[in-house]
This record gives sequence, C-alpha cells and structure tokens, in this order.
Amino acid sequence: MNAPVDAALLGDLLHAADADGVTKHVVGAVIPNADGKVLLLHRTADDYLGGLWELPSGGVDAGETLTEALHREVDEETGLTVNTIGTYLGHFDYLSKSGKKTRQFNFTAHVTHESDTVKLTEHDAHLWADRTEQEQVSSAVQTILATWRDNAA
Repeated sequence: MNAPVDAALLGDLLHAADADGVTKHVVGAVIPNADGKVLLLHRTADDYLGGLWELPSGGVDAGETLTEALHREVDEETGLTVNTIGTYLGHFDYLSKSGKKTRQFNFTAHVTHESDTVKLTEHDAHLWADRTEQEQVSSAVQTILATWRDNAA
C-alpha cells in the first residue's frame, strides 16, 4: 500500500492492526539525503536485537498519532527535525522484547538538515547508506526500502 499520509489512512492502519491482534505500535522513518542515501542506525550490542542496523524508529505513546510519534522518535534518536512526512511504505510485524505483537508502520520522512547533524542517543553508530549498504538491514526493512526505491523512481 503506497499512499500519501492522511487521517483516514492512519485510522485504517490502526484499525487493521487492532483487528490483527497487534498490541504495540511502532513507527519507522526512511530518511533520504540529497545523494539518495538512507539514514540507518546501529543498535548497541547489549540492546534487544543488538548489532542490527535499522531505520530510525520507536514506539507510539498513548494518545499520540502515528505522525506525532514519527516526529518525536526521529528527533529523540537522531536530533533531526522532520519537516514533511511523505508516503506510507508499508508495515511489518514482530515480537517485542516483552513478547508483544508489534507492528512497525513505515513512512518516508524528510528532515531539515540531514548532512552531518545526526546526534545519537540510543544507538552506537549511524550511516547514510547507499543501496549496497542498505542490505545490512533485516529482510523486513529491505522490503520497505525496496518500496521506497520503487516510489522514488
């Protein structure tokens, strides 16, 4: 499903997640830079799923919309400010550290100054990844990145 983000779409996504028994919502951001590279973050070795390269992402707080969570999580994890949220790129499900059925909703996000201003708070490294470097992520994230590339073409 590749559609611009609007309130009806966001409501439909949450309704479908609830119907599927999902109990935790997470948002992820595909943040491209001017060179067409994508921001990836590296989880610390001692963290859940340690050593994994991933998109900037995080949980949706109670009373928060998916887009509000995306703005907050990108800021918290990278210090970058999202100025626009583009296309919904799809989702994937997994079990959280606490065993909750989790759905990560992924969107294209554009930030104000993507160059060298990344300030990590929860990860030990970041990378503006070219297409080859993007293969370091999980197969679920690879699918999201392929959708992003198809939309960008």
